Order: sequence, then structure tokens, then C-alpha cells
Amino acid sequence: MKKVLSIILCLNLLFCSGCSRQETIRFGAAGVGGMYYPFANAYTEMASKDDPEINWKVKSTAGSAANLRLLSDNYIELGIAQADLIEDAYYGKGTFHSGKYRGYKAVAGLYPEACQIVVRKDSSIQSLDDLQGKKVSIGEEESGTERNAKQILEMCGLPSNLVDMVNLDYTDAADQLAHKEIDAFFCTAGITTTVIEELTKECDIRLLEIPDNSRQKLEKAYGFYNDYVIPAGTYNGQTEDIKTLSVQSVLLASNNLSKKTVKELTGILFDHIKDIQYSTSINLQLTPQEAVDGVTIPFHSGAEAYYKEKGVSLPKRIKERRGH
Repeated sequence: MKKVLSIILCLNLLFCSGCSRQETIRFGAAGVGGMYYPFANAYTEMASKDDPEINWKVKSTAGSAANLRLLSDNYIELGIAQADLIEDAYYGKGTFHSGKYRGYKAVAGLYPEACQIVVRKDSSIQSLDDLQGKKVSIGEEESGTERNAKQILEMCGLPSNLVDMVNLDYTDAADQLAHKEIDAFFCTAGITTTVIEELTKECDIRLLEIPDNSRQKLEKAYGFYNDYVIPAGTYNGQTEDIKTLSVQSVLLASNNLSKKTVKELTGILFDHIKDIQYSTSINLQLTPQEAVDGVTIPFHSGAEAYYKEKGVSLPKRIKERRGH
């Protein structure tokens, strides 16, 4: 009888362990100092409360391009990237002209990332033209910031032979600017960007505008840029609106995540929009309809199922525009 009871107990334990999902999801969140990292931490905190069976690991990465490669190579299951780099990676264009990087699909467009160019207020640099001959951080290698910085500088007549470009993460760039080791740094991130706000506690800063004609040319040439204004008062000591450009950030999920899991994660995002906004400085006023606008790659089947339940129509992808 004891033997029979032992067998039944073992079978029950096996059955119960089979019911437990214990899924591990790695979230590629770029470096500390930008806005992907606080978003990822706030989101995973909310998701952990809603579903304790998911084991979250937030990973620091080099940024958008790195996240796309990591998703493609199955090193992460969730990641954020800029819409322009996603288009190139998914369809094998531009920066990714040597081949397509896939293995992931879209979950939701998140928030606009402002192209911010930061200098010390006590410097003589008043405009982008004044960056000629200066030492400028263009962001980490494989980051969206690096891509944006190069495009902006070239469109403003400042190719690499006229500017001393260095690759620094946001934290190092802010530190070196504070100590006058560089003259400026680029930062493409949602506002209010943590690293820039922290920098204002060490020194007074100035944000540079992108001239009207350059903004128009960039929007026409690349398609993913939009006019954007950084409102006065966004950062300590900033007394004027700053005209610049923005690109959209997009949440991506690996194809290895199940439809059920991604549907749940999409729901968690919209259930906790206000909680995430309160936990970060990101202006995350997002609806399901807004989250699908402007996304040019396919949506994960789990995200599609969520949007279908909410009555949201997904955008039609125009193959002719991409030359495919």
C-alpha cells in the first residue's frame, strides 16, 4: 500500500511540475542612461506582478542595431529598436544591406525618440555648423544614435573628415562633456532622458537645433524622421523650445515566444501604460490604435490576436515601396 501511495505521489508531483510554465524571457534594453533601460525595468516589474511564472532578465546592450542582431540570433526574446533600423534589418537594406536579420516581429510602436545634441552652455558652440573640428560622441557602435548622428552631420555638411567622431555610451559621453573631454554628444532617446537630466546637475547645458532645411532633407531622404520639438523646461536651465527630429521606438518579440505569451505581454503593456509612465520620465500616452501606426514589419501572431480583440486594424504593408 505504501508503495502504491508513493507512486501516486510521484505522479502528482510530475503532473504539477508539468503545469508550471517557468518561462525565462530576456529583454534587450540598451545601455544605462537612455530610456530603453528604465522602460524595460518598469515593464518587467509590472509583468512580474501579473504573471509570477515568467522569469525576467533585463540585458544591457549597445542599442537598436545590437538588439536586432540579438533577437535574430536568439540571445534575447524581447527588445526595443528604432523603426528606421528595424526596416533596414528586416528587409536587408541600408545599414543591413549585407543580409536580412529576422526571427522577430513587432509588438507595438512605443514613443518618439528625440534626436538630441548636447553641448556645455559655456562653450562657443551655438549651432551644428560650430561642430566642425570638434570632438563629438555619436553614440555606441551599433546604436540608433550612431546612425542618426552620422546622417544628421552629413546632411548638415559635416562628414567624418570634418568632425572628430567618437563612439561613447551615454553615461561616458555625459561624463566626458562635464569634464570638457569632448565638445558635444548625440543622444536619440525619449524625453526626459535620464542621463541628460543628471548632467544638468554637474554643468549647464545647451541643446542644438537641427536647421529647418536639414530637417526637411532628412525627412525626405530617409522617411522615418518626423519633426519634433523638445519643449522649454524639459531640462534644467532649458528656456527655449528646441526644434529637432524624432524616430519611433518599437517593441519587438522573438518568433520563439508563443502566441499565447505575446498576447499576454501585449495586454500587460496596455494595462500598465500609466504605471510605466509614472515609473519613468517617458511621455507614454499610448493607445492600441496608435501602437500599430507606422510599423512596417509584420506583427507577432500574439500581438495580432490582442489587437483583433480590441477591434484595431493592422496597417497594410506595401511591398512595392520596399522594392520586394
